[in-house]
Amino acid sequence: MFFRDLLAKADEYLPWIPNWLWAAVMLVTAAAVALLLHRAAVRLMRRLISSKHAFLQSLISAADGPIRMALVICALGIVLPVAPLDRDAQAAVGRALVVAFILLVGWSASTAIALASDFYLGRANVASADNPLARKHITQVRVLRRVTETLVIIVTVAAALMTFDSVRQYGVSLIASAGAAGIIVGLAARPVLTNLLAGIQLAITQPIRIGDAVIVENEWGWVEEITGTYVVIKVWDWRRLVVPLSYFLEKPFQNWTLQGTDLIGSVFLWVDYTVPVSDVRSELEKIVRASKLWSGEVVNLQVVESNEQAVQLRALVSARNSEQAWDLRCEVREKLIVFLQQTYPTALPKQRAELVELERPRRAA
Repeated sequence: MFFRDLLAKADEYLPWIPNWLWAAVMLVTAAAVALLLHRAAVRLMRRLISSKHAFLQSLISAADGPIRMALVICALGIVLPVAPLDRDAQAAVGRALVVAFILLVGWSASTAIALASDFYLGRANVASADNPLARKHITQVRVLRRVTETLVIIVTVAAALMTFDSVRQYGVSLIASAGAAGIIVGLAARPVLTNLLAGIQLAITQPIRIGDAVIVENEWGWVEEITGTYVVIKVWDWRRLVVPLSYFLEKPFQNWTLQGTDLIGSVFLWVDYTVPVSDVRSELEKIVRASKLWSGEVVNLQVVESNEQAVQLRALVSARNSEQAWDLRCEVREKLIVFLQQTYPTALPKQRAELVELERPRRAA
């Protein structure tokens, strides 16, 4: 009633202003009032909530955009019925508001998913990279978050497009009459759907997790990121290997940290048959016990191979993770070589040869 009385007085005193301009002024004014109310409400809430409540502060920041958009849509929806627009213009603006509301719902759903995942990860103990349970939670939450956000985007866009009659009719006719086109579209969408389903399966079965040490395509590295369609492997030399999600469900790969991060590393040495194996075994135990990289579980030395020239020793040592296992192997290899060089240099591999003196033929008298 207030807007109608105000519009009647405006027509009486300013008859030369067209109705569409009055409608634009009313809609812009309503949106501006909504934005001012939102700004005042946010300031008030930030003052009432102290900085100690970090979650509530983050909640206000994350919901700032959706709330602002919701207030503007509500204000425009209230003013639109009394705006001096013809039926077609009102229908067009009303449809735009419906599309905006659908997008708002999708935006709010994505924001809620992000807040829920961050809140869950904040409460879980994910600080330790050596904790398999923590990495399991991180992987599940991140993968399911990306898959859910992808589904929300698809549903939101589909719902927004279905508000237009032309698009709806085109989609129905395409499905009903264009079978070949439907097959082509289905084949084109197959990789996306395959990776989407693979992401859900990976989140549930957990063959890989964030931070796992893996060997993929003969490359050793760590799982750095799992998105909705691919996995990023950080190779040991800082290269990045990008692999589709479906790869980890269709092809074999090595996961060194599936059940735990502890690993056993091996060091192989070729030595001469004269080597005192017991002394080398004692030296190996001294080396690993003095190293901070050893986990304190496995240390062993065995003769695993021999040929006509030398024997092969294998040292087994355990470490807490793959990085420490590699460094410990290098340390043990270096110190064992130094030990052999300084203590038993004759025990290093050598080539044996036998010199035979042949009798010279006697000259005839």
